[in-house]
Amino acid sequence: MKIRFATAFLAFLLVCFTMTAQNQIVDLVLPTDNNALFSGDGPAFYQYIERNYKGVKSTPWEGGQYGFVRDPIATSAGIVYSRFHEGIDIRALRRDAHGEPLDEVHAIADGKVVHTNLVPGCSNYGKYIVIEHRWDGSSYYSLYGHLSSIAVQPGDTVKRGQPIAVMGYTGAGLNQERAHLHLELNLMLSQRFDAWYNAFFKNDPNHNGIYNGMNLAGLDIARFYLALRKNPSLTIPGFLGTEETFYKVTLPKSRYFELQKLYPWMLTAATRNDKSSWEISFARSGLPLKIEPSDKHVTQPEVSYVKKSSIDYSHLTHDVISGSGANAHFTDYGRQSMRLLIYPD
Repeated sequence: MKIRFATAFLAFLLVCFTMTAQNQIVDLVLPTDNNALFSGDGPAFYQYIERNYKGVKSTPWEGGQYGFVRDPIATSAGIVYSRFHEGIDIRALRRDAHGEPLDEVHAIADGKVVHTNLVPGCSNYGKYIVIEHRWDGSSYYSLYGHLSSIAVQPGDTVKRGQPIAVMGYTGAGLNQERAHLHLELNLMLSQRFDAWYNAFFKNDPNHNGIYNGMNLAGLDIARFYLALRKNPSLTIPGFLGTEETFYKVTLPKSRYFELQKLYPWMLTAATRNDKSSWEISFARSGLPLKIEPSDKHVTQPEVSYVKKSSIDYSHLTHDVISGSGANAHFTDYGRQSMRLLIYPD
């Protein structure tokens, strides 16, 4: 009886531990001492960009936000911003007598350092760090870019709020005046990114493996911070459940399709495995939101839905889809991007 009781008790503890691990609270801290986000002071929080639109120069702080906030284009429906910014740019609070930024950068949550890029020229992010976090059984990746110096290395376990780097201005197009921290919180698209990248970008070496920014799809982390303040128990699936589906893509069934394994919460409740294809719902940003089985038989990725617009979709989807109205189709880049999800099929 004692042995049976001990076995049952251990099994109970294992179930409790597993449930706890699967329902971890997403407890985030801001990565620097700049907390103006929470007071609604955008100009104090976001680093401005330098814009030259039709000969008019400006420095809008809005360009430091997440989303389609850069490269204005005049269309028949008015001005649209065609360039997507995957993260947020947080401005410096402290500088030395020579103007060098002094702000310490901290891990936004507990996690493990999985990548550091120490060579500024090997990425548009300059020197950057990627930390893996585990919430609800899935991995998410915070990215810290344009660093001056890095104090951690791959394999290190870090705690929420732990110093990991110093803010800088490494990377393309930055100068001392515009020093800032670029922060992202991402989902990973594929573990086979290296092979896919080498097949399609043979003349541009990938120095950052699966932690290349092309393989990381970012969510709106500023809005997530604000949402967590209102609801501390909010999960990432719950947060992304409020995102609008802008387009859908039908993919052929493939044993290499990993997204439903990496993020099983994307699968609809009534998913059956005997369907011909998968239909993936995407936010306008290209962030995958939902996976559903489909009876439609396809041999390659196809656009199955786009939110109607008179504006060319290439301006609205950062060149993944082109055309307008009912005439929607992949660009060459978009077709290659979707193949990543099932590569090497």
